[in-house]
Amino acid sequence: MSIVRAGIIRTARLELLPLLVEHAEEMAAVLADPALHGYIGGTPDTPRELRSRYRRLTAGSLDPAVSWLNWVIRLRDEDRLTGTVQATVGPAGSGPGSVAEVAWVVGTPWQGRGIASEAARGLVDWLAEQKGVEGVVAHIHPEHRASAAVATVAGLTPTGDVRDGEVRWRRVIGPRSADAPGRSGS
Repeated sequence: MSIVRAGIIRTARLELLPLLVEHAEEMAAVLADPALHGYIGGTPDTPRELRSRYRRLTAGSLDPAVSWLNWVIRLRDEDRLTGTVQATVGPAGSGPGSVAEVAWVVGTPWQGRGIASEAARGLVDWLAEQKGVEGVVAHIHPEHRASAAVATVAGLTPTGDVRDGEVRWRRVIGPRSADAPGRSGS
């Protein structure tokens, strides 16, 4: 299994930029609405709390078999950050491959504009290109219709497996091929 490292991901309207501690101030404002915590619990972080959290995230996992990948979502037309996407890539449990657990959040003012769907799709497609990643999963509250719609756009389907009150969604990534569309042979 190879280590996966975050890089810039570009979509039609967005840039997913690898997370930096310096993003904390702007992201604290983006994520300030308590309604964003309705399904996940907790309260919005202050800029100071977010800087501390971002320091831990950018330091990476202490487990060498696990990659913590975090991005901020930049809406190019407005030249501002609007949310985050993340993936934790680790052993699949059986065999040499990895599975990526993904999540996303978009600030309230930018919801309903397809930003989460575009970002999640870009992330999942990027993960599908990474060597050794054989699957992508997300855990979504069964009443969170917007997040289920995002998962569907990203190519994930519900499995019926419920963990801690959330439905496990999954996308299996097929075997790599040098002549597969959109993939390079290297």
